[in-house]
Amino acid sequence: MTHRPRGAPAPGPAGTPAPDVRVPVLVVGAGPAGLTTSLALSRQGVRHLLVDRHHGSAHTPRAHLLNQRTGEILRDLGLEERVLAEATPSPMFANHVFMSTFAGPEVSRLHAYGNGPDRTGDYLAASPSRMCNLAQHLLEPLMVAEVERAGVGSLRCGQEFVRLEQDGEGVTSVLRDRRTGREWTVRSQYVVGADGGRSRVRESCGIALEGTEGLARAVSVWFEADLSRHCADRPAILYVGGVPGRPPEDGRVFVSVRPWHDWMYLRFLDAEGAAPFDPDDHEEIVAHIRQSIGDPAIDVRVKCVSPWQVNAVVAERFAAGRVFCLGDAVHQMPPTNGLGLNTAIADAFNLAWKLQLVLAGRAGPELLASYEAERRPVAAQVVDRAVRSMVDFLGIPAALGYTAGQSAEEQWELLRSLDDDTPSAAARRTALAEATARIDYQVNAHGVELGYRYRTGARMDDGTPEPPAERDPELYYTPTTWPGARLPHAWLEDGRRRRSTLDVTGGGRFTLLTGRGGDAWYDAARAAARETGVDVTVLSIGTTDGLRDPYGTWERLREVDADGGVLVRPDTHVAWRAPTSASAPDLPKILTELLHTPSHP
Repeated sequence: MTHRPRGAPAPGPAGTPAPDVRVPVLVVGAGPAGLTTSLALSRQGVRHLLVDRHHGSAHTPRAHLLNQRTGEILRDLGLEERVLAEATPSPMFANHVFMSTFAGPEVSRLHAYGNGPDRTGDYLAASPSRMCNLAQHLLEPLMVAEVERAGVGSLRCGQEFVRLEQDGEGVTSVLRDRRTGREWTVRSQYVVGADGGRSRVRESCGIALEGTEGLARAVSVWFEADLSRHCADRPAILYVGGVPGRPPEDGRVFVSVRPWHDWMYLRFLDAEGAAPFDPDDHEEIVAHIRQSIGDPAIDVRVKCVSPWQVNAVVAERFAAGRVFCLGDAVHQMPPTNGLGLNTAIADAFNLAWKLQLVLAGRAGPELLASYEAERRPVAAQVVDRAVRSMVDFLGIPAALGYTAGQSAEEQWELLRSLDDDTPSAAARRTALAEATARIDYQVNAHGVELGYRYRTGARMDDGTPEPPAERDPELYYTPTTWPGARLPHAWLEDGRRRRSTLDVTGGGRFTLLTGRGGDAWYDAARAAARETGVDVTVLSIGTTDGLRDPYGTWERLREVDADGGVLVRPDTHVAWRAPTSASAPDLPKILTELLHTPSHP
């Protein structure tokens, strides 16, 4: 028998040297997608290694808007309270403002992110979580601290992914220490590529991007300036300016990082007649920002300048063998709607529980194929929405009557005459109202954020057709327990403790919700556990010894009889449902087929 020193790496495949590290999962990239993957795996006890080529977390604001679904995911992972304590709350960005300059005339304004009187109830009813604004350079340290506190995964910074090779048993990845130049290897059963838009993991797998790269060129300028007197009365995340005399496509976007002194300024560089841009010429950049503010004397301090390009792409595949890519590695979109970071976090939450079950031998590898089947259609939907939202911006200057080649004085006159009592001004006001209404699809796209449904993948059909949307499916979320949909939120009571349906489910486990007369589900869950090795927690709602439904909300939303069952996945999407407890004996077979797991002895 051959012995090796205690703690030494196990031998690799025949004919190959032993790897430096062996770990069940290697996660490449410690941005929001990779950190969410790491934290979700940690919560489920899956040992893993998280590496990133940079020596620290994000150093600029980048993405910032966190929608309700992201709030729910952070809530499940135990991070929501810390995030909310650091974030700007939703009422502080209650508007979306179109203006000439900060100091000049306002063009139009609309309620944003569920803060309008016609939408507040929709957002409150849909989720226990609130939207908030927390830039990436502030979010990532909170996630890193939580990953380190969990103590299951290991984080190594300054490690660059070089290449990988797969075989029937796992993946061998080569990484390079950027400080020493030393290459080292990791042997893992699975690799998660969360390494951004220029993903080397994706490229190593030969996965192509489909769509349009270089849709536009832009630059982000992170700067400090006190703009409180222009903002406090109309709080917003986005203030979109159109300086008269510039081409219609020369939109100038101010993003509030911290109200009202910390800002990101987005300038698009492809407008007709745009001057050459030098990222090192801070004097010209400051002059440009002051022009967009409308105050040449305001103190502006530039902190960072980052040129970038706008892409609208989705990867042809999200997986290749034992490698799974997520986040910007497989979908990139304009920043409109703020969907990029949120979609990346949801990708990670979808994948992590599936990896855990497969690694534990409780599910077959076929379960992992559901990741691409479920998340790629969502990515295609959000990229399409973001592109259409970007185009919608052009409706504002068009409604004002702006065209290429007009002088600054001509466009100032169009602004001044907008309120005139003339047929021409009335027509432009009507056009402006319609163009502003189109922006609703950017700032109140509740259905896009919460209402996506998995139509294939890890779901079992219950024989019912997909319920139609009650209202515009992009603007409005329609709750349903149809298999593949996210579980509807309803406030329940556990003793004197208020808990959402999304609080009593998730947490890395399967849960079955039932009610009066649903006792048969308890025996069915025990049988399913014997069959699959996977526990199913049964919770009764509306029974004497169960959870209370004090407002009757769950009763209205469950779409099954009181004794029926709604099987909820670890990521709080519905896996299957049955109208009555007569279907309870089917649960073991349903779970076995869902997980592709053979019967356990």
